[in-house]
Amino acid sequence: MFQIIGIVLLFVMVFGSYIVTGGNIGVILAATPHEMAAIGGAGVAAYLISNSMAVLKGTGGGLAKVFSGAKWKPSDYRDLLSLLFLLTKTMKSKGVIALESHIENPQESSIFSRFPRIQKDHFAIDFICDTLRMMTMNLEDPHQVEDAMEKQLEKHHHEALGPGNAITNLADALPALGIVAAVLGVIKTMGSITEPPEVLGGMIGSALVGTFLGVFLAYGLVGPMGTRMKDVVEEEGAFYRIIQAVLVAHLHGNAAQISVEIGRGNVPSGAQPSFLELEEVLSNIPAEGS
Repeated sequence: MFQIIGIVLLFVMVFGSYIVTGGNIGVILAATPHEMAAIGGAGVAAYLISNSMAVLKGTGGGLAKVFSGAKWKPSDYRDLLSLLFLLTKTMKSKGVIALESHIENPQESSIFSRFPRIQKDHFAIDFICDTLRMMTMNLEDPHQVEDAMEKQLEKHHHEALGPGNAITNLADALPALGIVAAVLGVIKTMGSITEPPEVLGGMIGSALVGTFLGVFLAYGLVGPMGTRMKDVVEEEGAFYRIIQAVLVAHLHGNAAQISVEIGRGNVPSGAQPSFLELEEVLSNIPAEGS
C-alpha cells in the first residue's frame, strides 16, 4: 500500500510542480514514447545481457514482493516455533531416529502437515530435514552443525538477493542510458540546424527529456524498487535464521521449550509473539497422533 502511495506521490509532485510553474507538459508527453523506447529498450537489453536465467525468472516474483511485502506473517512465525517445538521435543523424548520417517518424506509427515504454509516452502523444509539428517549421522557438535547451517543460509541469501541486486544495477545504468537517448536527440537536432529557432528549441527540449527520464526512473522508481526487493529478502531471511537458532540450541542440550524460546528471540519485532502468547500456542498443540 505504501509503495503505491509513494509512486502516486512521486508522479504528482514531480510533474505537478512542473505544470504549476508553467512547464509545457505536452513537450514531455510528445517525447516520452520514443525516448522511453530508447531508454527502456536499452535497459531491458542490458538486463538480459548481464543476468542469469535464474535471476531473470526471479525478477517477476521479486517485483511483486515490492508491493506485497515478505511472505511470512506473524502467524507463520508462531507456526514455525510450534513445528520446531514438536521436532525438538520428539528428539528429546524419543531420539533423532524417531524423526526419520518425517524427514525422509516431509510432504506426508504428520508433523509437517500441520503447518501447510511452511510445508510448501522447499528451502525451509529442506533446511530442517537436512540438518536433522546430519544429526542422525551422529554429527552432534553444535559448532559444526551451526557452521554447516550458516553456509546453507549464506548460499540461499546470496541467490535470493540476485534479482534485487540486478534491479539496483539497472537503476545505476538508467541515467547513462538517458544521456544516450539525449545525445541521439542532439545529433538529430544538429542535423536540422537550418530549421528556425522555434523548431530547434522543440527538438532540443525533446532531447533533454531523455536525460530527465533516465534520472527520474533511476532515482525515483527503479532504484527504490531494487532497495525494497533486497529489504524483503532480508525480512524473509530472518525466518530461516530461527530454524538455525532453535536446532543449535537443542544440540547444546537445552529443553525443547528453552530452544524455542531462544528462537522466539530471533523473530522480528513486528511479528514476535510474547512469551505468554507462545506458551499458550505450544500448550494447545495436539499430541502426536491426535
